[in-house]
Amino acid sequence: MPSLISIAATASLLFAAQAYAHGYVQEVTLGSTKYTGYLPYSDPYYSTPPQRIIRKIPGNGPVEDVTSIDVQCNGWSAGGVVGSAPAPIYGTVAAGATVNFNWTEWPESHAGPMLTYMARAPSDITKWNPGKEQVTADGATPNRSVVWFKIDQSGKDSSGRWAAADKLVANGGIYSIKIPAKLKPGQYIIRHEILALHAAWTYPGVQVYPSCIQVEVTGSGTALPTSFVSFPGAYTPTTPGIVYDVYTNTGEYPLPGPAV
Repeated sequence: MPSLISIAATASLLFAAQAYAHGYVQEVTLGSTKYTGYLPYSDPYYSTPPQRIIRKIPGNGPVEDVTSIDVQCNGWSAGGVVGSAPAPIYGTVAAGATVNFNWTEWPESHAGPMLTYMARAPSDITKWNPGKEQVTADGATPNRSVVWFKIDQSGKDSSGRWAAADKLVANGGIYSIKIPAKLKPGQYIIRHEILALHAAWTYPGVQVYPSCIQVEVTGSGTALPTSFVSFPGAYTPTTPGIVYDVYTNTGEYPLPGPAV
């Protein structure tokens, strides 16, 4: 097992090289309980990595290919990290409760929306990975697991202030959502993301920063959505809001993906 000094030294070098422009969810609060997020510059260096409820991410950099499996829960396919894997544990949150996402320091230049989705696990969430390609009966068409529904979104307000970075920075890196109050109990993935648009006037250009949190929702609700999307699939290289010039567009921003 490496020493804390060697871990700190390695992490500092990695942060110096990469942390200047990107970010990730470093902590999540479910109701009143705080959980440390997956920490890509320290967790992998322990012989027994800490157990997290947030799925692994390869670093603080973005996903830039919206057609890649990496867009679902993060990953770096070009570097050999294809998508993400289930986390070993999950947190508990009541339907109707507040969830706070604590981001690492976010650059003010990286303006864009913040969006949050959920997907209900059909079985043990610590073994479930939605979006794995499966071949259908015709032997050709892949099924990307259309399981995601949107529960929150925030883009640009009437004064031109963006959810990220203006409001996120002003709020000390904290973004809050509520679990739907009537949601049926069960195990879910919460997929929370920032779309950074500072280079999105053409495609590729948008930077996607997804984070997936495993939870068990409690309560007596009976509601489930009836419309779903897939990741990849919900966004395409021509989706309004994926291609968007933040420097010349002064009107309303077209939030990508389905309605909340």
